[in-house]
Amino acid sequence: MRVTGLRTAVVQVPLPRPIPSARLVIRTAGCVLVTLETDAGPVGEGLCFSLNGRRLDVLLAMVRSFEPLVVGADPCGDAFLRQAEAELMFFGHRGISAIGLAPIDMALWDLRGKAAGLNVARMLGSAAVGVPAYASGGLRLSASVDALQAEAAAVLARGYRAVKMSLGKPDPAEDAARVRAVREAVGPDVMLMADANQQLTVEGAIRLGGMVEEFRLAWLEEPLPYRDHAGEAAVAAALRTPVASGETEYADGMEDMLRQRSADILMPDLQRMAGPTGLMRVARLAQAQGVPVSLHLFTEMSLGLAAALPNAFVLEDMPWFRPLYREQIELDKEGRAVVPDRPGWGFTFDPAAIARFAA
Repeated sequence: MRVTGLRTAVVQVPLPRPIPSARLVIRTAGCVLVTLETDAGPVGEGLCFSLNGRRLDVLLAMVRSFEPLVVGADPCGDAFLRQAEAELMFFGHRGISAIGLAPIDMALWDLRGKAAGLNVARMLGSAAVGVPAYASGGLRLSASVDALQAEAAAVLARGYRAVKMSLGKPDPAEDAARVRAVREAVGPDVMLMADANQQLTVEGAIRLGGMVEEFRLAWLEEPLPYRDHAGEAAVAAALRTPVASGETEYADGMEDMLRQRSADILMPDLQRMAGPTGLMRVARLAQAQGVPVSLHLFTEMSLGLAAALPNAFVLEDMPWFRPLYREQIELDKEGRAVVPDRPGWGFTFDPAAIARFAA
C-alpha cells in the first residue's frame, strides 16, 4: 500500500452550547480534516483544530506542507515521520509544527489498522472491550448550583459513571460548595473530577484542594498555568487529591513534567503530541514511572489508543467532534466506552456533515 493523495477540508463545528472559559467564550471547533488516499483503496483519516477556528489558514498551510513527503509513503513504515521530524527541526517540534503533523500521523495509524483488518486497539494487542469514560464539556462555571445538580443527574441518566465539572469562582468557598452539590447529586460511587483551567496560584490550589478533599475528587485538573511545572509539582506534593495536567503541553514538556513529578495523572493531547506516535511514546514513559494517563479530547481516536495502554486511567468523552462522524461512541452498562470492532479508528467522517459545516 502506498499513499497516493492528501485531501483536506476545513469545517467549523458549532459546540452544543457556548462554553465560557477563563480566557474566551468557545463557540466552535474549527477543524482541518485530513484524508490520505492509497493505491489499495482504503483511506486514512485524522484532524486538527483550533478554538473558534482562529488561524485555521495557518493550520491548513502547515498540514499541506507535508504533502510532498507523505505522497508515495508506505503507511506501515516510519520513513515519512522520520523525514517530517527532521524537516521540522528548524521550526521546533511544538506549536504549529506538532499540530500540523498530528492529523497526518492519525491518518497513517488509521491506514495501518485497515491494512491489518483490525481496530487500532486490536492492532496494538489489546483485548479490552471497553474503556472507562467520563462526560466532559458540561457542568460549567456559568451554571447555578441547581442547574449543576440537574445536569449531573442527566449525565448519569445517559449511562456515565464519571463526570467532570469546572472550578474557578473568585471565592474558593463557593467552588467548594459547588463540588459538594455535585457530589450530593451523583452519589458516593460516581467518579467526579474538577478542572481549574489554569486559573489558580500554588497557594490557592493547595487551599482549595484541602477544602474539597472530603468530596473525594478523582483529580484536580490544571490548577496552574501549564508551563509552571515546578508549581504544579508543589501542589501535587501538598495534596492528597491527585493532580491531573498536561493537556496543553507538548511532548518535551510532558517529559519535563515526569521528571519534576508535576502531575499524578498525565493528560496527553493527540494534536499536541504530534499524533498517536508521540502520544504512545509519552504514555509509555509515564507507564515506566508508574504514572497513569487520561487521554485528552479526540475521543473517537483516543479510545483505541487508551484501550491498549495499561496505564490508561479514564477516557475523556468530549462531544465536540461527534457531529463529524458516521459512527458514534457507545457506552456499556458499566459506563465504559465500547471499543469498536471496525478496522482502523472504527470511526469515519460523514461527507454530509463535512458539507454542512464547510468553512
